[in-house]
Amino acid sequence: MKGFRHEGHRLVSRRDFLGQGLVAGAGMVMAPTLLNLLAPTAASAQAAGCGSAAAGAGRIPFLCVDLAGGASIAGSNVLVGGAGGQLDPLDPGGYEKLGLPVGMFPTDPAQVDTTLGVAFHADSAILRGIRAKASAGTLANVNGSVLCVRSDNDTSNNPHNPMFGISKAGADGELVTLIGTEGSDSGGRSQAPMSMYDPALRPTKVSRASESRALVDAGRLSELLDTQEAVAVMQTVKGISALKLGQLQEDQALEDLIACGYQQSTELVRKYGDPNVLDPDLDPLIVGQAGSIFTANELGQSSSFRGTAAVMKLVLNGFAGAGTIESGGYDYHDGSRATGEIRDFRAGVMIGAALEYAARLNRQLMLYLFSDGSVQSDGEIDASADGRGKLVWRGDSSATASTLMLVFDPAGRPALSRPAASQLGYFRANGSVETGAIRPAGNVDLIPEAVVLNYLALHGEVGRMSEVLPGQGLGMAADLDALVAFQPIR
Repeated sequence: MKGFRHEGHRLVSRRDFLGQGLVAGAGMVMAPTLLNLLAPTAASAQAAGCGSAAAGAGRIPFLCVDLAGGASIAGSNVLVGGAGGQLDPLDPGGYEKLGLPVGMFPTDPAQVDTTLGVAFHADSAILRGIRAKASAGTLANVNGSVLCVRSDNDTSNNPHNPMFGISKAGADGELVTLIGTEGSDSGGRSQAPMSMYDPALRPTKVSRASESRALVDAGRLSELLDTQEAVAVMQTVKGISALKLGQLQEDQALEDLIACGYQQSTELVRKYGDPNVLDPDLDPLIVGQAGSIFTANELGQSSSFRGTAAVMKLVLNGFAGAGTIESGGYDYHDGSRATGEIRDFRAGVMIGAALEYAARLNRQLMLYLFSDGSVQSDGEIDASADGRGKLVWRGDSSATASTLMLVFDPAGRPALSRPAASQLGYFRANGSVETGAIRPAGNVDLIPEAVVLNYLALHGEVGRMSEVLPGQGLGMAADLDALVAFQPIR
C-alpha cells in the first residue's frame, strides 16, 4: 500500500497511526484500519452517506456448497438425460458409468423423485440427506436445474466459485459482503474466475460460532460496559481522534474515510454490542431446542455442519451477502460405494439445513452445489448395507461432472423458464457430458457466469448481464435465454 505523507514528509506506517491514537486495535469494530477504510465493501464508506449496506441489500441470499474432491452429482443423485431433458434415456452402459445398476435405471418411474421439482434419483443419498433436515412443506417450495458441464478432477484450480459475480450482481450484507468456511480467496476449495475476482471483496472466514461473533467484537468494551455506555466511549474516541487527525497534513478524502470508519464502528457497536445475535449456537431455530434443525451432537462432531450453521445464519439474516460452505472428503473412488453414499448424505444434510432455515425465516434462497470433477463406475456392485446395491466408484471422471442450482421461495415453488429447463445441456448416451450442447459444458470458466446469469434472472434482470460481467463469454441475448432456468421471483 502506498504510504501517506506525514508532517515533515516522512512516510506514515500503521504503527504511526497506532501511536497517534487513530487506530485502537481492539477488534474489527474498534479498529477501522486503512485497508478496511479504503476497500469498497459493505463495511466501508457508502458513496453518499457513510453508512453500511442494509441487511441483504434487497437481494436474494446466495449460498455455495463446495464438495472438495470430485463428487458424483449427476445420475446417481440428480438425474441427467439426453437432449430431451432429465428423463431422456441414456444407454444402459451410460447409466452404469454413472453408478446405477440394472434395476435402478430411471427409465423405471419408481426410480424418479420430483419432490424438489428438479428430478432426483429416488435413492439419491443427497436427496435422503435433504429430507433428513427439510420438511415436506419446505421441499414443496423448491425448484432446481442441473447444469451438464465438465470440470477438472480433484483440483482446486477449477474456477467454479461464482460469489464475486453474485456480489457484482448486487448481493451484499450489513456486516460483510462475502464469507466462506475456508481462508482462501474464494472462501472454499475451488477458485473464483479471475474475471470476477476483486481483492477488496475477499471472503471473511467464518466456519464456526466464534468466528461469527468476532465480526462485531468490540474487545473488552462489551464485557465492561453495557451497549449504551460502549457507544458513548466510541463517540468520545471518535472525537479525540478527529482532533488528532486535524493536526495531520492529509487530504480531505483520507480524513473523511477515517472519520467514516469510526462512525460506522460506533453504529455497529450500537446495533451489535451483544454479538449473541450472530451466534448460530444461540439461535433456537438452528440448535438447542426440540425441533431445531441441528442437534448439539451433530454440530459438535461435524465441522461441515458447524460451517453450514455459521454461514447460513449470517447470509440468510442479511449480515453477509453470499457465502461458501466447503466440505472435504469427496474424492471417494475407493473401490466401494459405501463411502460415497455416506459423504453424499452429509452434503444433503447441509443443503436441507439451509433450505429449512430459509423456510423458518420466511426468506428466499438460491443455493449452488458443485465439485471439482466427478467419478465413474466400472460395473461392480457394492452389496454392503451402506453401498445399497449400487455400483462402486472406481476412478475420477471429468466427463461425468455436473453442478446443481436450487431455489427456495416461501411464496411457492419457483417456476422454470420453460418445462425442459430443469436440465441445461445434456449427456451423451454413453454417460458423458455433451461438451457442444451449451457454452459452459466444456469451459469451466463459463460455469459461474451461467450461475450469475440465473441469479440475475431470479431478479428479472437478465438484461444487466453484460453490465455486471463485462466481457462475459456466454454470448448474445438468444444465447443467454437458452441458459436461463428460472422465472423471476422478485
